[in-house]
Amino acid sequence: MDIDPRRLRVLLAIARTGGVLAAADELEISPSAVSQQLTKLEDETGHALVVRTPKGSVLTPAGLAIAEAGEEIERALSVARARIEGGATVAGVVSVGGFTSFIRTVVIPRLPEWRTQYPQLQIRIVEDDFPALMRLLRQRQLDAVVVELDSTTAEQRSLSAGMTEEPLLDEPWKLAVPSGSLLTTENIDLARLPLPWLGVEPTAANASVLGRLCQSTGAQMETAHHYQETLTALALVAAGEGIAIVPTLALSGVNHDGVDVLDVPGLGTRRIVLRRFDRRRSASMPVDTVARLLRESAAAFDTRSAS
Repeated sequence: MDIDPRRLRVLLAIARTGGVLAAADELEISPSAVSQQLTKLEDETGHALVVRTPKGSVLTPAGLAIAEAGEEIERALSVARARIEGGATVAGVVSVGGFTSFIRTVVIPRLPEWRTQYPQLQIRIVEDDFPALMRLLRQRQLDAVVVELDSTTAEQRSLSAGMTEEPLLDEPWKLAVPSGSLLTTENIDLARLPLPWLGVEPTAANASVLGRLCQSTGAQMETAHHYQETLTALALVAAGEGIAIVPTLALSGVNHDGVDVLDVPGLGTRRIVLRRFDRRRSASMPVDTVARLLRESAAAFDTRSAS
């Protein structure tokens, strides 16, 4: 399979924006040029890479495999660029938005090291929920945001023109139940648990997990209370008020006495991604540097030790 790697950026643009027209806008070329490059790439691979649907363009399994290879090339080039620019001074202010568990666990512990490594680079943290983070990013009040998705239900969605998304971390969802409340932890039936589910903020990724479980089991899952933070959920679970789906990262360094945290098949994983506007449109060494630091910190995090 002889592939012209220059065509990979076209496939990545389609994957990230959700359509040929949006990809053309991102790449600043004509839609016909995007279609031509895609057709040539499909000829080179011998596979259909994109399926057009009423909601946009979706990558086929072959397309996903090629896109993943393209992302690896992007990362390698980013590392090479960082090495080449190693002697250059990185200076400026970069505002990064994110959700609680990622900011607390992956970002804040590394800030002193990054401050020493880049003394003229200021990283400002903004913690908020998904809708607020995306609004601030579109308004250019944030340079980049870290957001969470349920990887099982996360469809390729149309991002704003020029916005990119790259994965940082996949981690397993966990089931939190009051200690000793289950007679057995083998073959757990998620539709027949002895306590109600705790209600979670609708924009949170674990709300998508609950919706997915309702669809897959056909059960009407009763909910009790309503929480935003995992610490609140764990306190409610420990008090015997309900059960909850929690991300592994949020359990890191957190006392969860009175709670059994279980791995259950079918819960899936939480995908954490970085969103920002395409660096090719507004080259920024500080933003590129911070994106690289976030990738490296997320890659170094061991989700197996978090719980």
